Amino acid sequence: MNTLIKTWMAKPEEVKRDWHLIDAADQKVGRIATEIANLLRGKSKPTFTPHVDTGDFVVVVNTDKMILTGSKWQEKKYYRHSRWFGSLKSKSAEQMREEDSAFILQEAVRGMLPPSKLSRRLILKLKAFNGGEHGHAAQKPKAYTLPTAKKG
Repeated sequence: MNTLIKTWMAKPEEVKRDWHLIDAADQKVGRIATEIANLLRGKSKPTFTPHVDTGDFVVVVNTDKMILTGSKWQEKKYYRHSRWFGSLKSKSAEQMREEDSAFILQEAVRGMLPPSKLSRRLILKLKAFNGGEHGHAAQKPKAYTLPTAKKG
């Protein structure tokens, strides 16, 4: 007997999106970024489909209180280039924290998403804020607790 098994694929109009609120105070940037990347892609959902945006919206507050270990505040560099000769500009992570600390988190998350057109849409669902206030109270984001590292 030949039975045909069909694989179910999520359709964009069937996806239910939630809003998550993450407090980044006293958290390591890389640990937060991996959780956010998984939430944006929807990898924890049973309806995950790689080529469809099945992820949730993520609101992150207190990005100015994030932690970088070691001497990364001075040694990590962020580069900009306008494609004109001699226009390469660089800033350390410490300078970026003073200017816009949300940029540090957004770049970390962007690096953890696949290099595709889909990820350019996914990063738009990340809303990062320097202080404790955010403008997305109307969406009623649920507090998301980050898993803590094992001690010992």
